Amino acid sequence: MKEEIKFLELDKYEIGILINALNELRNKLIKEQRETEPVDEVLLKAIDAPSKKKLLIKSLKKDERR
Repeated sequence: MKEEIKFLELDKYEIGILINALNELRNKLIKEQRETEPVDEVLLKAIDAPSKKKLLIKSLKKDERR
């Protein structure tokens, strides 16, 4: 499985938006009694990411996505 690695640079405000959106998704999954582990991992990475630094994003090519 090949992965493309891209860098995404976000400021403090944008990281806040990302954290808020992931937290809302996590809460929705909890309410639906669904697995939250993948969202938890990304949420923790976003929380720990320093502002004005690049977040490492790994994405699969279109034909390899589930």
